[in-house]
Amino acid sequence: MKKLVNKLAGRTPNLIGQENLLVSAVLLPLVKVDEAVSILFEVRSMLLDRQPGEICFPGGRVEKHELVNPADAAIRETAEELGLQCNDIELLAPMDFMVTPMGTVTYPYVGYITSPKRIKPNREEVESTFTVPLAFLTAYQPQTSFVDVATRLNGDFPLHRVPELYRGGWHKRWSYPTYIYEYGDYFIWGMTAIILHHFLVVCSSNFPLAWDFKS
Repeated sequence: MKKLVNKLAGRTPNLIGQENLLVSAVLLPLVKVDEAVSILFEVRSMLLDRQPGEICFPGGRVEKHELVNPADAAIRETAEELGLQCNDIELLAPMDFMVTPMGTVTYPYVGYITSPKRIKPNREEVESTFTVPLAFLTAYQPQTSFVDVATRLNGDFPLHRVPELYRGGWHKRWSYPTYIYEYGDYFIWGMTAIILHHFLVVCSSNFPLAWDFKS
């Protein structure tokens, strides 16, 4: 018993099965446009194999050495995608991280791009960028929809050992809400819309629409 206690003592909890998940970090980038605060979005390049043409926040995979501080990955990826230097990005705050049924763990951060005129998107990853005024988003009522999550046991599983309801293909487990934001021709949905909605809810009380950023 003592050996077991010693082995467990001082462990730092982690996420079970993290090695099977995509761990990523994204930045919700705030910028000043005509002296008003806006949020910058990317349109993913059509050259990408994964989600081409979709709208997203800058970010990407967290490298192994960045797991202790995923914010480093959010800043690094944002700088690479937008053609900036890391010191062009001021980290403001972390948001709550998200684990999705699609097998991803995402760490969102809020940051401020101090020199938006320097932005030169990496065309291999970013088709274009656009901004949406924060005042517009705080007043907007997004459409709410739901995504069903289901499981299915593979054919090599000993199905005869589990209750019959698991043997008939897909088995619905639960549903989670997702949001839809539209701005002109731009259609914001999926994980990006969920992070955006969470940000707006967290900041909804006494929201600083005239945020006094450093020049």
